[in-house]
Amino acid sequence: MTSSWLDIEESQFGLEALPYATFHTAADPAPRLGVRIGDHVLDVAAAAAGLAGHCEGGLDGLLAAGPEAWTEVRAEVTRLLSDPACEAEVRPHLVPLEDAVLLLPFTVADYVDFYASEHHATNVGRLFRPDSEPLTPNWKHLPIGYHGRAGTVVVSGTDVVRPTGQRRTPDGIVDGPSIRLDIEAELGFVVGVGSEIADPVPLAEAADHIFGVALVNDWSARDIQAWEYVPLGPFLGKSFATSISPWVLPLAALEAARIRPPERDVPLTGYLDDSDLEPWGLDLALEVRVNGSLVSEPPYATMYWTAPQMLAHMTANGAILRVGDLFASGTISGPEPGQRGSLLELGWSGAEPFKLDDGSVRSFLEDGDEVTITATAPAPGGGRIALGEVSGRILPAKARP
Repeated sequence: MTSSWLDIEESQFGLEALPYATFHTAADPAPRLGVRIGDHVLDVAAAAAGLAGHCEGGLDGLLAAGPEAWTEVRAEVTRLLSDPACEAEVRPHLVPLEDAVLLLPFTVADYVDFYASEHHATNVGRLFRPDSEPLTPNWKHLPIGYHGRAGTVVVSGTDVVRPTGQRRTPDGIVDGPSIRLDIEAELGFVVGVGSEIADPVPLAEAADHIFGVALVNDWSARDIQAWEYVPLGPFLGKSFATSISPWVLPLAALEAARIRPPERDVPLTGYLDDSDLEPWGLDLALEVRVNGSLVSEPPYATMYWTAPQMLAHMTANGAILRVGDLFASGTISGPEPGQRGSLLELGWSGAEPFKLDDGSVRSFLEDGDEVTITATAPAPGGGRIALGEVSGRILPAKARP
C-alpha cells in the first residue's frame, strides 16, 4: 500500500480516499479544486501546474473533462502526496482544514431522487398504506424516482429553515410550519460526462458518466408530503432543502467496496438486467446522529437498485444527462430497527418515540436540532476510508409575507 510523506497513518482520509471539494480561503476568495488528505486540503491547480486546465475554479471543470482526465488527476495527486521528492514543492499548497471554506462542490444541473431501498419502501408502505401491500406493483420492476429541485441543494453546514405548507389535520386543512420534519440518509451520485438526447446510458457504460459519490440528506416534511403526494408524488414536502457533503469521493476509491446487490426475485427487463455484469452494490456503513446522539447505522449493502440501474432508467426514455447532474439513492434503510435511515421509520410515524443521549425524546425534528450523517467504506489495503459528512441545523419557520 502506498504511503504519504504526510503523517496521516491514523486518518481515514489517506491516499486510498482523496475526495474532492471546491473551496476558498479567507485570504483568497477565488474558488478552487481541493483534495482532502488527512486534516489538510491540497490546492490541486497550484500544486500540479500541468493539470491546471482541468482543475481551475473548482470541481465543475474536472467533471466535464471525462474519465481519462479523472484517472490522470487522481494519479498525479497520489504521486505528489506520496513521493518524498515532491514534499518541498507541494507542502506550501496544503491548506489546514480549518482554514478552508468548503463550498457547494459542483454546480448542480439537475436533481433526481430515487427510492432504491426495499426495506425503506416496505416500512413506508406499511405506515402510509396499512391496508394494502407495502410495495407498489411496479417497485421491483423499475427504480422509482422523482425530480427534485436543483436550486435548493445546499452544502453541508447550511442551516435549514423549517418549511411551511398545507397539511391535513383532524380539524381540516391548515397552512403552517411542518410538525413532522424528517431526514433521509442517502448516497448521491455525481454525473460528470453528459449524454445526447434520445441516447440512453447502458448499464455497462455507467462509469463513463458517474464521477463519484457524496453523502446526501434529503430533508422531508412528512405532513406536507402526505397531503400533497397523491397522485403526482413529492413536491413541496421535499423541495425546500437537500443537503450534500462538500466531499465527492471518486468511484476509483470504492473498488474494495463493490459487492453483489441483494438477490432479485422478479426478472428484470433487459436494460435493467445486470446479472452478467460486474457487481455495483456498495458495502458502505453510514451513521446518523441527532445532536451528537447516534440514532441509526444504515447499511448501503442492502440497497435493491444499483447506481447503473438508476442511471439507465433515468435515461431510458431519451432524457439527457448534463455535467453536474445529481441523482440520489433515496433513504438507506436496513432490515433491523437500528438501521432505519429516516425518523419516520425510527419513531414509526410517532408511535415509538426514541431517546437521545441527553434524555430528550424525538419522533421528528425540533427547532435547533442538528443532524450529521457520516459513512465509511472498505479500503483496498484493509481498514476504512471516509466519505466525509453532511450536516444541517433546523431553524424556526419563517412567517408568511
